[in-house]
Amino acid sequence: MMFSHTLTLWTGALLILSLSLWSCTTALDDGAMDCCLNTSNRRIPKRLVTSFTIQTGDGACRIPATIFVTRKGLKLCAPFPSDNNWVRNLINNILAGSVPKKSRGKRH
Repeated sequence: MMFSHTLTLWTGALLILSLSLWSCTTALDDGAMDCCLNTSNRRIPKRLVTSFTIQTGDGACRIPATIFVTRKGLKLCAPFPSDNNWVRNLINNILAGSVPKKSRGKRH
């Protein structure tokens, strides 16, 4: 009888642990997006930028924007390319490969 009671406690504890871990992973993967909520018209120097993505305004992210990623991994929200010339020019520089990469020390 004692064995049956212990087994029931262990089964219950395992079930509770499983459910709590499942709910934590579900909460972490709730489809939350990293969106720009507003944009800045302030020009971003091309030497700081390594890449970009376009936020179309569809789905979870409600405003159209350009997300520039800096060398340090910061995400900067700029206007949509069709709304701003400097954004379009910076994107063209990135695509052309003329944005400077991280400088490396010279070898001798």
